[in-house]
Amino acid sequence: MVALSFQPIHKPYTGGSAFPDSSWCRRQWTRRRSLTLRCGIAEPSGQPAPMGQKTKYKDGLFEKAFMTLFARKMEKFADKKKGSPAKGWFGYDYESFVDVSRRVMQGRSRPQQQEVVREVLLSMLPPGAPAQFKKLFPPTKWAAEFNAAVTVPFFYWLVGPSEVVEVEVNGVKQKSGVLIKKCRYLENSGCVGMCVNMCKIPTQDFFTNEFGLPLTMNPNFEDMSCEMVYGQPPPPYEQDPVAKQPCFADICSMAKPSSSVCHKLQA
Repeated sequence: MVALSFQPIHKPYTGGSAFPDSSWCRRQWTRRRSLTLRCGIAEPSGQPAPMGQKTKYKDGLFEKAFMTLFARKMEKFADKKKGSPAKGWFGYDYESFVDVSRRVMQGRSRPQQQEVVREVLLSMLPPGAPAQFKKLFPPTKWAAEFNAAVTVPFFYWLVGPSEVVEVEVNGVKQKSGVLIKKCRYLENSGCVGMCVNMCKIPTQDFFTNEFGLPLTMNPNFEDMSCEMVYGQPPPPYEQDPVAKQPCFADICSMAKPSSSVCHKLQA
């Protein structure tokens, strides 16, 4: 599957030029003398950039197709940009996708922003999909672990590189956690409110309420990483630590540094 090409590929090296040269697909030797090919991140290290720097990515047609699909759905709810012509397929890059999200926020309360994301997600599914999902993936350990594994390749375009990790849910250890190393959406928006209102809360609610598979997302605003825990019900918003998170005063264009809590989380 195309999506699997986003993750590190390990292949015994036999010499020659088995892989094409590219500035964004880096070859490196591992201790086990295998060749690792990383595609997607354009950083020389092959890893997300340090906190305070924006990671460089090289997006292909698959990623741009998803950016365009989501952005065109969201454009219906966004404030229109004067003098901006309509974009065609593959006309969106990640920055323009984030810009649409930002315009969706304008003039909407926190619950209204979350409802837009819910409607967008539902519009991308065939009729009856949530009910079928509940039948195929009841809230079991296997379903939680399966969805964690699927998240890593299929959400790469949105959040960047991630990996499955072991977590504890109701006293049981299971590999239903996904550690996002540095969330692409958060580092590109630089906005706590967008992270919480346009990603965390609606995604949690969608899986928990529409799909019947509990999900909790725990963003780390110190390093922009995030842990997703499938199988764990999310806490009420008022009890969630993110509800008291201040703005990124230095990098968010909508920030209010004088406020102790991001104003987008209060509306």
